[in-house]
Amino acid sequence: MTAVDRTPAADRILRPWQDRTLPVAERVEALLAELTLEEKVGQLGSRWVGNDMRVTDQPDPDPEASINVAPMQDVFAASGTISLEEASRHGLGHLTRVFGSGPVTAADGAAEVVRLQHVVVERSRLGVPALVHEECLTGFTTYGATVYPAAIAWGATFDPELVQRMAAAIGRDMRAVGVHQGLSPVLDVVRDYRWGRVEETMGEDPYLVSMLGAAYVRGLESSGIIATLKHFAGYSASRAARNHGPVPMGRRELMDMILPTFETAIVLGGARSVMNSYSDVDGVPAAADSWLLTDLLREEWGFTGTVVSDYWAVPFLATMHEVAADTDEAGVLALTAGIDVELPDTLGFGGHLVERVRRGELPESLVDRAARRLLTQKVELGLLDQDWTPEGSVSAAAAVDLDSPANRALARELAERSIVLLDGGTTLPLDAAEPRRIAVVGPSAAEPRAFMGCYAFPNHVLPRYPGLGLGVDAPSLLDALRTELPHSEIVHERGCDVRGEDRSGFAAATAAAREADLCIAVVGDLAGLFGHGTSGEGCDAEDLRLPGVQEDLLAGLAATGTPVVVVVVSGRPYALGEVHAGAAALVQAFMPGEEGAAAIAGVLSGRVQPGGKLPVQIPRGPGGQPGTYLQPPLGANSHGISNLDPTPLFPFGYGTSYTSFEVGDLRVSDAEVPTDGEFTVSVRVRNTGGRAGEEVVQLYLHDVLAQVTRPVRQLAGFARVRLEPGTSTEVRFRVHADRTAFTGRDLRRIVEPGDVEVLVGTSAADLPCRAVVRLTGPLRVVGRGRRLVTPVEVSPAMGEQEGRDAGQS
Repeated sequence: MTAVDRTPAADRILRPWQDRTLPVAERVEALLAELTLEEKVGQLGSRWVGNDMRVTDQPDPDPEASINVAPMQDVFAASGTISLEEASRHGLGHLTRVFGSGPVTAADGAAEVVRLQHVVVERSRLGVPALVHEECLTGFTTYGATVYPAAIAWGATFDPELVQRMAAAIGRDMRAVGVHQGLSPVLDVVRDYRWGRVEETMGEDPYLVSMLGAAYVRGLESSGIIATLKHFAGYSASRAARNHGPVPMGRRELMDMILPTFETAIVLGGARSVMNSYSDVDGVPAAADSWLLTDLLREEWGFTGTVVSDYWAVPFLATMHEVAADTDEAGVLALTAGIDVELPDTLGFGGHLVERVRRGELPESLVDRAARRLLTQKVELGLLDQDWTPEGSVSAAAAVDLDSPANRALARELAERSIVLLDGGTTLPLDAAEPRRIAVVGPSAAEPRAFMGCYAFPNHVLPRYPGLGLGVDAPSLLDALRTELPHSEIVHERGCDVRGEDRSGFAAATAAAREADLCIAVVGDLAGLFGHGTSGEGCDAEDLRLPGVQEDLLAGLAATGTPVVVVVVSGRPYALGEVHAGAAALVQAFMPGEEGAAAIAGVLSGRVQPGGKLPVQIPRGPGGQPGTYLQPPLGANSHGISNLDPTPLFPFGYGTSYTSFEVGDLRVSDAEVPTDGEFTVSVRVRNTGGRAGEEVVQLYLHDVLAQVTRPVRQLAGFARVRLEPGTSTEVRFRVHADRTAFTGRDLRRIVEPGDVEVLVGTSAADLPCRAVVRLTGPLRVVGRGRRLVTPVEVSPAMGEQEGRDAGQS
């Protein structure tokens, strides 16, 4: 093999693919023509050096929680058996998780990136560097990096601009240390709350997830990081909410509920990569689905980026789905369907592809197609520029602070906006100046890891390194309450663990509550991987009761007669009907990250005005739930036809605060519009309380009569507005007829003439403003170019009398 050219850049011969003055496509074609078949195949693979992230390496504090990973063992055994030097002999597409596999500092990780890139470029004939990818779902998943709130908390903010700022900050940190691609965001739409990865989603509504997901993509891409949409598609709808479970979903539901989030993130966000889902939908695994990965994604949506496999998804076609005889055949199926790069190691995309091409069993054009897409990104990232060096790609690594004050301020803002006050009762907010004896009870009260998601580094990797702590400063809620309420005497009892049946701590906990003026009970989840947590990947729930004996602990605390403020810190919504009945107040925090403790404490004291809204429903009971609010008529309350009432305890979009708002003065610009027209919906929002606060105004549509069953109501627009007491503002939604489109009986997306009910309010169940707009003219078939967003305008706030005058004009 020829080592990379080390002569000074000014003296090198400029090869066409290194020439920045040439168009990207021309540079790519020049390099593709130079590569041998082996070298083109080499670009389709990856290498995970030093991988110790396997399921079998996880500590097992609870033997009953261990899982059977036998179907994965052969795949894991095959990974890691080839050295990087050998893997790079014909070039390499990706380097996998240099920062995310073990605890390394930013400087040490950057040095390792430099070392590995030298191996890749020096072992291959033409010296093409590899892309470096990392996870970034709750921030850059590496030691010492800011742990932002989990994605389900982003959903609770209803704030795309804030999510975009967070993603840009994550991207800047990653780019500074030599990373090129981030495996985020998760655009799966929640269909069953029992699924362990609910915490990784942004909620149960396609429009909310679309707007936040596209914002995240814009932020990450603005920092020069390739955003990777996952999991494409249907993963969140598995039967019985089992991870990797089959998805019994028809194409119409897939197209209307699951796919719009991905389309929006590509069209409006500019995402440059997509990752396939592990699941099979109606019997077809996503990794082998050419309709999904080529016909729809490429030809209908116009996507031009790369499709990367989820980790080991290619060999899983053989070992799990059993649609391929072996890993080699799995590679052929995946490449043919449209997967371009295999992650995290090369197994199915290995040298056998070369042999098959030469035997005439596989068109070389398929190899060229995938290599061209990856090489395009390498050109766009500057990896093929003549002056590129491994050292130059991480020049800022020594100075970067992965948990900077600016990052923490952003994490704090997200956390504060995500906390949902479900019921303040007469207890909240607490007066910080009033001396009290407060019992802080519950398994999550003194555990800062409870604020962090499964893909946060402290929960994802550091459990195997107990001596290293969290790697970031993340106080517990107990610590934050002692700071927030300095005049109160605070005592703490754990009561029980997050899971398990041990009730031995109940007596001390109830005694502490009985002797206190107030009890704050902190319950919920602790995220982990594959059964080593109550939330997270592979941590699915049998039902929606709080894990373990936590609900029994709350019942015991309520029986003491002391007012109990219940704080649920979780990655999924739990059934809180009985909990709510015994609570003096109820707060929901969806894994709010390293700044979550201060955010929750601030909400409890009133220092922080709560403004979070539910991106999922809160069920009343643990069973009989439909999954989400997006139900057709037969999925709603059947009023006696079934004995199961699916009405939630708190609806989608709900959240209260320490002030009050009114939404009224509905005006619709047109009573009739053509099926290719648009209309404007305006309402006036008033702060009728005594404190400044934020309200999320929500627009829903209901198709009164359609050729297929449609949701009773579906979110079509929203706006988060801040108002001082006694002021109001006008919110205007511009609704194009395309926003009523759905998949018809013939599986074409259509806009159908007829009546559409317009509903505006502050949750899916609180919609005081209603009107009907009639769509007229012919039925329209819509596709690429259809309107995916409802633009919103918010007028400047005005005083109460001005608002009345404006409403009467």
